[in-house]
Amino acid sequence: MSKRSKGANGEYAGRNLARKRRKYKWLSKRWKAKKLKLKKKYDALQGAPMASGIVIEKVVLEQKQPHSGLIKCVKVQLKKNGRVVTAHAPRDKAITYINEHDEVVIAGLGGSQKGQMGSIPGVRYKIVSVNGVDLQAMRKGKREKPKR
Repeated sequence: MSKRSKGANGEYAGRNLARKRRKYKWLSKRWKAKKLKLKKKYDALQGAPMASGIVIEKVVLEQKQPHSGLIKCVKVQLKKNGRVVTAHAPRDKAITYINEHDEVVIAGLGGSQKGQMGSIPGVRYKIVSVNGVDLQAMRKGKREKPKR
């Protein structure tokens, strides 16, 4: 019997095992996306955790089935690349503190596979702060929105 056997589980099988592992890594969706830098290419934030932009308009979206309700969102034009994205105003009465032409900071919503979350259709981002003031602090009455 020869030293090298075709079955990759013997004493001299290290190279074959490594080669197979390298080949099958490409079937993993997360690994492939990371390796090809797909988030940086197709994400509006271009791989950054947050981005600032200007509010263009307020929008109300309906939830997907089987839920019912209206979700308060805003269309935001990002400063860094001019893209227009829809961002969700989280929690109760948060939309009342956001007006058109305000400067907002948005972050990813954190759904699985970096996409939308739950029953919110096509919305991938949430609003963090408005005119440099934290949105949740304004909601709780701890901070006031600065006059422009």
